[in-house]
Amino acid sequence: MTVSQYRARKSVADIVASCEAGEHQLTRSLGAFSITAMGVGAIIGAGIFVLTGTAAAKYAGPGVVLSFVLAGLACAFVGLCYAELAALIPVSGSTYTYSYATLGELTAWIIGWDLVLEYAMGASAVAVGWSGYLVSLLGQFGVRLPPELVHAPGIVTLPDGSTVHALFNVPAAGIVLLLTALLVMGTKESARMNNLMVLIKLTVVAAFIGFGVGLVNTEHWVPFVPANTGEFGHYGISGVLRGASVVFFAFIGFDAVSTAAQEARNPQRDMPVGILGSLLVCTLLYVSVAAVLTGLVPYPQLNVPDPIALGVDAIGKPWLSLLIKVGALAGLTTVILVLLYGQSRIFFTISRDGLLPPMFSKVRPATGTPYLSQIAIGVCVAFTAGMLPIEILGEMVSIGTLFAFILVCGAVLYLRRAESDLFRPFRAPGVPVVPIVGIGFCLVLMAGLPLDTWLRLVVWLAIGLAIYFGYGRHHSALRAKTDPKVRFQ
Repeated sequence: MTVSQYRARKSVADIVASCEAGEHQLTRSLGAFSITAMGVGAIIGAGIFVLTGTAAAKYAGPGVVLSFVLAGLACAFVGLCYAELAALIPVSGSTYTYSYATLGELTAWIIGWDLVLEYAMGASAVAVGWSGYLVSLLGQFGVRLPPELVHAPGIVTLPDGSTVHALFNVPAAGIVLLLTALLVMGTKESARMNNLMVLIKLTVVAAFIGFGVGLVNTEHWVPFVPANTGEFGHYGISGVLRGASVVFFAFIGFDAVSTAAQEARNPQRDMPVGILGSLLVCTLLYVSVAAVLTGLVPYPQLNVPDPIALGVDAIGKPWLSLLIKVGALAGLTTVILVLLYGQSRIFFTISRDGLLPPMFSKVRPATGTPYLSQIAIGVCVAFTAGMLPIEILGEMVSIGTLFAFILVCGAVLYLRRAESDLFRPFRAPGVPVVPIVGIGFCLVLMAGLPLDTWLRLVVWLAIGLAIYFGYGRHHSALRAKTDPKVRFQ
């Protein structure tokens, strides 16, 4: 097989036309509000309820506010590129589909496999965080779950200093399976539940900001950026950069919104609104919460699983602590929901292209959802969430996302030159500057990640290439049209 064959790509027109065909058609049931809510649901969660405290205590101090600004700014440039591609190519599949239309099949497979890492590991990590908040909430009512069943396998030290041998994180796996069942029932039903949960957690976040802002002690902000300790990433400017790389995990959900393009009622209008609107709302909330939290509690004390609850304790309103934990559960639930949704749509599109077995693109007629794909993903994510701790899961997410974002910006540059005559319902302003700056931001954030994160990415991509050359290239629907040696599904 020649190099040119590996770079085979679809035209944009072919991709749009293929999404309307027969059994592979998804139901258009989502409006701009639901898509924006889906974006807020994916973004608001782990970042506010967990990562804010970690980044402040270990890397940036009160300067974590700047970390959120830096991460949000990077996402803004990438978001403009996402909005153009989502409106131009209104089909399910996110970065995978865009790469297929611009950079070719092999590159598309690599980025699709990378998205598996981002979405599946991200959902697993958030499920573990959800389990922690549930245990804490039940504890306020005197309900104690067996510690052996709320942690990943291994020796766990309990708050009283004793140790137990944990077996499996049952709540983490359970919430994944429950949400998987909901998604199998149908997209519209899932979106309604998501909208309600988003409203609950936004109310909680607003309550924290409203009650806390008047009690902020500005002395806790001095110095705003603590002096570097001599180690890269430990306070100082490099700490703000490392903090941005860590809290970037909190922004990854906004790209999941683009996977809903094929189910948007008016994708040319709804997709840009949904992507950019959700990103703007969430960035403002992150910055506000980070400022209030570091003003309520000295930053060295924030390296805990529930930093917002610690901030509420400083406010001195016990009833608010209960509300915050309920809101955290709602917030983390919607993150898991949207990541599971996005992952199944990625599998749906890759399978439709022949690079994965056809079972993953089979749609349930009664609901219009890719149910076999959703079930398989839900089982795998549930098992992962039950078996691995949040530290390992969280480290496997950000670098894959940044890699995907670079390709999105590159796709906009390529299409502006290669297919300049296409009608673009939404045009990213300032091209080529905007996508080039987006690529630069992503590279800077990737440079702030540790070496072992890069090594995990290399191993994961090597596994993906083995699957592609062992199965995908022999079943490619695109190649089957031009190469008789390629087997049809």
